[in-house]
Amino acid sequence: MKTVVITGVTSGIGLETARILTKQGYAVIGIGHSAENCNKARESILSGNPDAIIVFFAADLMQQREVLRVSDEIKAYLDTECGGELYALINNAGCVRSWYMTTNEGYEQQFALNHLAGFLLTHKLLPYLIKANGLVIMTGSESHKRTKVRWNDIMLSRGYNPLIAYKQSKLCNILYAKGLNDRYASSGVRAYVVDPGLVKTDIGNKNTGSLVNLVWTVRKRFGVPPSVPAETYAFLCGQNKKPEGLYYYLCKENKYSKEVTSDNADRLFALSERLCGINYL
Repeated sequence: MKTVVITGVTSGIGLETARILTKQGYAVIGIGHSAENCNKARESILSGNPDAIIVFFAADLMQQREVLRVSDEIKAYLDTECGGELYALINNAGCVRSWYMTTNEGYEQQFALNHLAGFLLTHKLLPYLIKANGLVIMTGSESHKRTKVRWNDIMLSRGYNPLIAYKQSKLCNILYAKGLNDRYASSGVRAYVVDPGLVKTDIGNKNTGSLVNLVWTVRKRFGVPPSVPAETYAFLCGQNKKPEGLYYYLCKENKYSKEVTSDNADRLFALSERLCGINYL
């Protein structure tokens, strides 16, 4: 049985992806922000599929100490229950912020959760992915095409703009996937980015100010249900031969920003390693 780890699994895209994958016979390890949310998600999935194989771990992935703690717990589970193999890691957890807020490490919160959390978690679980010739999937966004990385102030501490911070974090997702493929495709591991499109989720309503909350409440009415993009994650997981593309929308390869180059990916990789205090190679 193939095991998949999904972050941001207690609502929206993560929950629907877990629902689909468990119905298809995958074992799912979910990471949610709180034990309460994890319990609700577990009950929701089991109510529709009593045979689902799914376990949850609670962690605030915005804080690196929490990423390290939960990764150790998951590694122990993979060793004892899954033969030390991980077929797929779906880095789906994300956030939107209305103002400049930092983590315990002093990192801007959108950059920390949307990019660094997945970067660090993947590093910790990489040996298990390599053993399974697995895949890594990031939740991206079309908005990555309309921005650049602010290399001289990547935390945007000077003149913070929440939309720019979000766009930059989504560009970092695809640069990171590019960097992973450059380094590990020869080891059998492939990385992808899924563009979910406009989806009816609560991402813009969580811990945001009144203006962002109002704008997102209106905008998401025009979005698709989370079950629609969830199909693309299941599509990538279900291919016997890993697709060669990098960026996918509605189960099809899509074009991405010209900013996605090996040079930019390498630069982000080096910066992210330093911010996380790790070395991939």
